[in-house]
Amino acid sequence: MTENTKKINEGWNFNNSYAQLPEKFYTKQELNPVSNPEFIVFNERLAEELGLHTEALRGAESAAVFGGNRVPEGAEPLAQAYAGHQFGHFTMLGDGRAILLGEQMTPQGERVDIQLKGSGRTAYSRRGDGLASVGPMLREYIMSEAMHALGIPTTRSLAVVATGEPVYRETELPGAVLTRVAASHLRVGTFQFAAQWGTLEELQALADYTINRHYPELIDAENRYLALLEAVMKRQIRLITKWQLAGFIHGVMNTDNMAISGETIDYGPCAFMDTYDPMTVFSSIDREGRYAYGNQPYIGAWNLTRLAESLLPLIDENEQQAIKLVEDTLGHYSALYRDSWLDGMRAKLGIFNEEEQDMALAEELLSLMQKHQADYTNTFVALTFGKLEQGGLLCTSEFAKWLEQWQARLDRQSQSREEVEQLMRSSNPAVIPRNHRVEEALDAAVKQGDYSVMEKLLDALADPYAHRLEQAEYATPPVRSDRPYRTFCGT
Repeated sequence: MTENTKKINEGWNFNNSYAQLPEKFYTKQELNPVSNPEFIVFNERLAEELGLHTEALRGAESAAVFGGNRVPEGAEPLAQAYAGHQFGHFTMLGDGRAILLGEQMTPQGERVDIQLKGSGRTAYSRRGDGLASVGPMLREYIMSEAMHALGIPTTRSLAVVATGEPVYRETELPGAVLTRVAASHLRVGTFQFAAQWGTLEELQALADYTINRHYPELIDAENRYLALLEAVMKRQIRLITKWQLAGFIHGVMNTDNMAISGETIDYGPCAFMDTYDPMTVFSSIDREGRYAYGNQPYIGAWNLTRLAESLLPLIDENEQQAIKLVEDTLGHYSALYRDSWLDGMRAKLGIFNEEEQDMALAEELLSLMQKHQADYTNTFVALTFGKLEQGGLLCTSEFAKWLEQWQARLDRQSQSREEVEQLMRSSNPAVIPRNHRVEEALDAAVKQGDYSVMEKLLDALADPYAHRLEQAEYATPPVRSDRPYRTFCGT
C-alpha cells in the first residue's frame, strides 16, 4: 500500500476556517519532528466518531502524524495567538507548546480542532522548549475522558504518543505528545488579545467568526455581540455548575483557559475533591486559594467580565451605553448560576419539583459534610442506595435530623421511590478519577512502562453512572494523610 493510499484511508477531512482569519491571530507553523514516535494510548471510539479509520491509524505512519513528524492530508499547521489574565495579571501568551493541525469535519457535520500538545517550540514559546512529558499528557487523557463520561463538556484526548526523546525539567523525563480534540481553541484570552493589540475590524472578524462557528442562532440578533456575551455566559454557567456538582477543581481558571465554546480546557493542576471543603485547593502554585473549589463560580463571573470588556467597542459605539448593556447582562449571572446549581443539586437528592426550602436543605447537607469531613462523592452514593450504616457523618444525630427532613421532602412529590433512585443513580457517579488512583496509574506508566493500571482505571471510569460491582475498588477514598495532595501545572 502506498503512502498516498494510507493518507486517504486514515479518514482525515480537514476544512480550516481559523486560517482564514486575519494573520494577527496565528502564525503558520512547521512541525517539530521527533526521533521515535510510538503510540502509548489511542482512543479508537473517539477516532470513529471523528470519521477516522482506526485500522489505518494503528501503524507507524499514523504515529508519525500524532507525534508531529508528518502533516496529514489537508491540514494547515499553525499556532494561535492569545493573551490572558494569569492569577489576575494580564500578559501576552499564545500556543507555546501546541500546534493546531486543522479542523476535522466529522460525519455528523461537526467541526472540531485537532491539536498537538507538547509538540515543540512555536512562535509563542518565549523561553520554553514547547515539549511535554509522558506523565502530564497521560493525566490529561485520563481526566478529560473521565469528564466526558461524567457528562461534563470537555475537550477530548485522541492519542498520546511517546517521542523517544527526553524532556528536561527537575529531572530527565520521557517525552510525549497529546492529540487534543476541541470544539475550538477560542478562549476569553483570544478576545483579550484582539482588543489589546488588534484593530476594531480584527476584533469584529473574531467575534463574527465565533458566532458563525459556535452560536449561529445569533447571526440575526439585534445586538449580536451583546447576545454573544450572554450566550457564552450561559454556557460557562452550565459548565461550572457541572464542575461543582461533580466536585471537580480546575485549578487554573485563567482567562486563557476558559473556552468560548463552554468546554473544559487545559487540564493542568486539576483534581477531584475527596473530603468536602469549599476551600479545597490542589494546585501547588495557587497559594492564596484564588481558584479554590468554592471560588470557581465567582472566578467564572470575573472571567466573563474580562470578555465583556473586550467586546465593549462592538456592543455599542457609546462606551457608557455599552457598559450599561454589559452590566445589565452580567447582572443576571448570580441568579442564573444559583438556579442552575440548585436544579443539579435537586437531581442529586432525587427531587423532581421545586420548593422554596430546597436550597436550605442542600446547603445544610453540605455544611454537615464539611463539619464531619465526609467524602463528597460517596455521601451522595450512600443516599442514593440508602446505605447509611457507614460511620462518620452518617451516624450523627445531626445527619439523622437532616435525613428526616429530606425523606419528608421526597414524600411531598408524586414520584415513586424507584423513580427517585433512578434520578439519583443518573446524577451521582459511583466513581470519579480519585487523585490517588490517577497517581498510581501515572507512576506505573512513567516509572515502570506499565500501562495496564491506567487501562483498568479508564475502564472503571468509562461509565461512572453504571454503579457496577467492579467499580467499587475505585470508589474508596485515599488513606488520610497529614500531607495535603498537591498537583502541578506540569509540562
